[in-house]
Amino acid sequence: MFKTLSTIATLLALVVVVVGAYVRLEHAGLGCPDWPGCYGQVSPLHASADIAQAVAQQGSTAGPVSMQKAWYEMVHRYLAGTLGVLILLLAVLSWAGKFKIKQQSQPKILPSVLLLTVIMQAALGMWTVTLLLKPVIVTLHLIGGMTTLALLAWLTIQQYSLSALGRRAQPLRGWALFGLVLLAIQISLGGWVSTNYAALICADLPTCQGQWLPVMDFKHGFQLIRELGQTAEGEILSYQALTAIHWTHRVGAMVVALFWVGWLLAAFRVQALRGWSIIVGAALLTQLGVGIGNIISHLNLTVAVAHNAAAALLLMVVVMLNFALSIRSTY
Repeated sequence: MFKTLSTIATLLALVVVVVGAYVRLEHAGLGCPDWPGCYGQVSPLHASADIAQAVAQQGSTAGPVSMQKAWYEMVHRYLAGTLGVLILLLAVLSWAGKFKIKQQSQPKILPSVLLLTVIMQAALGMWTVTLLLKPVIVTLHLIGGMTTLALLAWLTIQQYSLSALGRRAQPLRGWALFGLVLLAIQISLGGWVSTNYAALICADLPTCQGQWLPVMDFKHGFQLIRELGQTAEGEILSYQALTAIHWTHRVGAMVVALFWVGWLLAAFRVQALRGWSIIVGAALLTQLGVGIGNIISHLNLTVAVAHNAAAALLLMVVVMLNFALSIRSTY
């Protein structure tokens, strides 16, 4: 039961991350301006009168509020709530397993860490709405979702019987962990690009605005405590600041790609790692391709959502690879 629940929770976490990206890209994050309900109701259907009034006040359905956007937001909340219940069940099962001799190998600490993570994630989800999409909160919410997915992926793969990859694979273990850290930083940078709406600031490839080093303002671009579209001093966030955000993410993508290409070339020479090399390589190539497609398509909605989904899948694969490398050989 624990194995089944953890597998379902991992897949649902992936869905929640992708749906969350869709909500963000559809500018539906304020479709319901309160939390956890929608205008104090359990669904947009029950809040239809309030939504109609809000739409009338903003003058059209093109603003942040509409019945469609309210449903987008609430479906995401329903899915996230279901995931929270599953994680609670996993924690309860792990606590109960302490008293059963047959379940001594069942994880005890990780489900509790997951429960704390999802509680914090719920708080970030609330603050995302109540603080009106403050960039640092929205980015932390994205990081929290990815962290939940990564922890669930680790918990789930623990339930499957994997053989040790052998001593020849061990020298690459530390480098794989370093690669995971690089990937986590890059995903965070991607979240910062998205929450600041800087994805289309550089619309050309491989240069940015026709230059390798465009004019950039890192100071204001990476100020964490500020409102959306503003500096910490309350002024309009400059074009140069948005350029710095986007350019840094691009450079990060190149660093991560070069690192993992080098790791994969080394790993492919180890027989036990060839399968993992193909899986990680395919996930990396997909993410790079979709990222380039984002620029070429000028942030087409489907491509942009696929970019988030590919990042989540790459994270899962790298987490599972690190678990496989952590299994010690007995010979």
